Parts: sequence; structure tokens; C-alpha cells
Amino acid sequence: MELILTAFVVKHFVCDFPLQYPYMFLNKGKYGHPGGILHASVQGVGTLAVCLGFGLPLWLALADAVIHYHVDWMKNQLNDRFNLSPSNKHFWWLLGADQLAHYLTYIGLAVVAV
Repeated sequence: MELILTAFVVKHFVCDFPLQYPYMFLNKGKYGHPGGILHASVQGVGTLAVCLGFGLPLWLALADAVIHYHVDWMKNQLNDRFNLSPSNKHFWWLLGADQLAHYLTYIGLAVVAV
């Protein structure tokens, strides 16, 4: 379980930061925009790699992509609604909550799979 969760966390970092480009992060708040869908798909492909590596059910990749998309969309909706920017402490609370939601997703996926 520890190795699976570690793989999910490393995958999340790589897909959420180095592999996320402006087209993705500038459009995640527009529901159905290809940029947000592309970002969630990158996450899903990363999860697929983890699943293949550990012999986990492949449907977890689709579940992760769908959940990831909606968590990011909701974060962006709240950022926009409350006009949050990095100079506002609530921006950072929301960013932390977003990351927590993603990590809790991975715990849930790992528990279901194992």
C-alpha cells in the first residue's frame, strides 16, 4: 500500500506541475474546455501507468481523471467567485484543499483496489 500511495503522489506532482501547461491551467475553470480535459487526461494516463505497474484495475485511471477534472474545476470556480490571488491567504488555503482532495482520492483509489 505504501508503494502504491508513493507512486500516486509522485505521479500527481509530475502531472500537476511539470506536465501542466498554460493552455491547461488557464482554462480549467471553463467547464468542458479542452484544456481542462487535457490536464485531467494527463493525470489519468499517469494513473494508468501506476495501475499497470502495480497490477491494479485499469478503470481507476478513468475514475481519477473524472474526479481530478471536477476537483480542479471547483477550485477554479471558487478562486474566480472570491477573486482570489496569491497575495490572499485564502488562495493558499484553497490550493491546499485542492491538493488534499487529490491525495484523498489516491487513498480512496488504493483502498478500493487493494
